[in-house]
Order: sequence, then C-alpha cells, then structure tokens
Amino acid sequence: MPESNKIEHRIYLDHAATAPMLPAAQAAMQDGFARWANPSSPHADGRSARSALEEARRRLKQALDWQGEVIFTSGASEAIAIALTRSKAPLKAMLPVEHTAVLRWQDEAARWPVAESGIAATPPEDLAGLVAIQHVNNETGVIQPVADIAATVRAASGVLFCDCAQSAGKLALPDADMIAISAHKFGGPVGAGALLLRDYGLIEAVGGQEQGYRAGTENLPAALAMVAALEAGNAWISHAETLRERLEQGIEAAGGEAVAKESTRSPAIGAYRMPGVSAASQLIRFDAAGFAISAGSACSSGSLKPSHVLEAMHYPHPKEVVRVSLGGETTEREIDAFVKAWTDMANSK
Repeated sequence: MPESNKIEHRIYLDHAATAPMLPAAQAAMQDGFARWANPSSPHADGRSARSALEEARRRLKQALDWQGEVIFTSGASEAIAIALTRSKAPLKAMLPVEHTAVLRWQDEAARWPVAESGIAATPPEDLAGLVAIQHVNNETGVIQPVADIAATVRAASGVLFCDCAQSAGKLALPDADMIAISAHKFGGPVGAGALLLRDYGLIEAVGGQEQGYRAGTENLPAALAMVAALEAGNAWISHAETLRERLEQGIEAAGGEAVAKESTRSPAIGAYRMPGVSAASQLIRFDAAGFAISAGSACSSGSLKPSHVLEAMHYPHPKEVVRVSLGGETTEREIDAFVKAWTDMANSK
C-alpha cells in the first residue's frame, strides 16, 4: 500500500479476538485489588471478600437476565471444559463450526452439519444427551437459531450447551441449559469468565470452591471487573450494525464479498473475501497500513491451515477471507478509512 495512504493512528478492528478493557471494568478491578483477602477465609476480611463476590454473582445474573446458577471461571475455555467433561449427560453432538475450545472435546460426538449459510442443517438422529451449539460464530458472525435447536434437543430429552463467548454482553442470551461466557470479549479483563447453569445438578461436583464445582481461590478483582463491563450495557450494538452495513457496501463496491451475507449475523463480526489476494497477504499489508484485523479465530490465525468453519460451510475460497470485528468505540471514520485501504489493496493486486 502506498506510503501516502497510511493512517496517522492504528485502527483496531479485531474485537472478536479481544475487546479493549472498559474504564468501568478497570476501576472495578482496581477496587477488587484492595479486597485482597481470600473469599473462603472465615475471618472478617475473608467474609468481606465473600460478600463482594456473591454480590458480583447476583449482579452478573441480573445483567444477563439469568435465573440459574453461576460458576466463575478463568474464561470461556475453562467453562466449556467443565460443561463438556463433567456433564451428567453424555456428549452427543456438536456443530463442525464450533470454536476449537469445543471441538477438542468431541471424542465420539456426532457432527451436526451446517448448510452453506453456516446454519445448523439436519440434526443427528440421537440427541438424547449433551448437545453443544455455538450461539454466534467467532469467524463469520452467523447466529444459530438456538430457540428452534433447543426445541429439537429437548424433544429428544437432550441438554443444550451454548458457547456464548461472542454474544454475551452484546446480544440476549439464548434459551440453553448451560452457557459459557468470556469477559474480555465484552470489555472485561482477560482471564475471567463464567459457566451459567440452569441447575448445579447438570454437572458433577469436584469439591473446593464455587459450591464445590470449581476448585481454586476465586478471582474477586476479575469477577468485579467482568460484572462492571456487563453493566456498562450494549447500546452500541445497534450502531455497530449500521457500521457493518457501511463496511460491506464499501467492500462489495471494491469487488469483495461478504461471507454468509444472507444469514442472520452478529452486528459486530463479518468475514470478507478479497478475490485473488490471500488472507495472509491481506493481514500483513493491513497491519503495515495501521489496521488490526484477523483471519479466522485468534486462537488459530497463526496457523496455515484453512478455516475449519469455512470448510464446513463448503465455502469455495477459504484462503482469501479475513475477519473484521467491531466494538463500542469503532467509528464511521475508521470504517471509511478501512474501506479505502481495502479498495486500494484490491485495485493494486
């Protein structure tokens, strides 16, 4: 890209990898550091920390409109591992477009195929167990019709788990029996998350903290910061949808293509193909020009393997697709700058 086209400051469009920590979350975490006592200690300092932790639990449930139980974890990956390995219902099925944090536990679980749209297609015959469905895909932003899927799973006497790392704090939670969330995806700290349960009885206990369902001293500062980020709200998401439409109009005008455009998608995530230019080349050139984007999941973008999500969708050009993800601080001016950079790159290939 010509030197004259470089922007004066970097533009961050990789919020699906991690979002900047909100000021409210930073302040809450600082407050948590002042409450350094162990919440499990019986003395007054420990009881004070315990009180703050339980208040954080209550506020989290209120912020997410969740009526069940909450287990604080170190992030969505740990919440997923707890749900899938300690569920009392055997793991029966999952989508092939799930995050790798889910796919690593598949073992004998059947794959529930997706259509070219990225939406779950004909389900496996046996759903009488645990079924894992990602609410919002982390690469394409495709939203699964969880209400319909839940009805199908429950009709088969199954239990539904949803990975909501990319939707919690942005969209309403789906109707599921177990849900994993990740704080750093919505402006909270890295290393914090939770497993939401309709009832503790869905999983096996292991002893220790969190009512005996997750051993290890609770991270009070992280819990307080996560709750503060949730309470900051998601009013920005409607503006993100307007920005994404502006982005896609510009990309399409430059000869690009939006993946799964006809599917219902998160306003904050889009996957785009630049014909004839590899994703690896795009990432290098955009980064040099001052734009932070990614190719697929942040957990696998360093790999040369094609996206398992796009392969499962039978997308014909998976190696030419990059992901752009928006946040609350993304502006129209930043989108226009990216569209100009995209257009310049597409015209210079």
